[in-house]
Amino acid sequence: MVRVHYIFDPMCGWCFGATSLMEQLAQQSHLELVLHPGGMMDKAQISPDFRAHILQADQRIQRETGAEFGESYLERVRSGQPLMLDSYFTAQAIIAARLAGKRDFDMLKAIQRAHYQQGLDVTQTEVMQQLAQAMGITPETWQNVMPQAAAKVRSDIAQTQRLMQQLGLGGFPSLAIEQNNEWYTLSPSHYYRRPQEWQAWLESLSVTA
Repeated sequence: MVRVHYIFDPMCGWCFGATSLMEQLAQQSHLELVLHPGGMMDKAQISPDFRAHILQADQRIQRETGAEFGESYLERVRSGQPLMLDSYFTAQAIIAARLAGKRDFDMLKAIQRAHYQQGLDVTQTEVMQQLAQAMGITPETWQNVMPQAAAKVRSDIAQTQRLMQQLGLGGFPSLAIEQNNEWYTLSPSHYYRRPQEWQAWLESLSVTA
């Protein structure tokens, strides 16, 4: 089986833009999707200047990828209320979902929907627990796996950063394909708004495996 390593950050707008492509990838039975979370933001309070940058970037992301940002999210970024982004806590939740026996990619999508569409504060423990419950993870299980994930998250992110350095990758989102003991990289940006060509490329991986 071909492994496709997805190098992403939960708080990366371009990764949200790539989600539809990754959903197609996750549906391929001949491919194994392996998630590698990055550590772009560590409890970062977002300044007014950076909020303006985010809003401008989001317009470009929506235009180029077709991903739609929710009005609740946009209003939250525009407003003067405190805005903190945390790649580590969100990555911890993604790891925790996997430890609970759920697909880590499903938790990533749930976090992206909550943040980028519903405008929820995904740095809040209560919000994350609600997302976990919606995935069928009981509160007891969640309380058990979150500390386990907390013990892993920084080492997992450090491993992602080492992998990026080894492969010469400069940012998120990126893909690394592991096939026949060889590795090569691909930027999802080549396939934004091109789902049929993306599907053809995904299917070609089984032919060449």
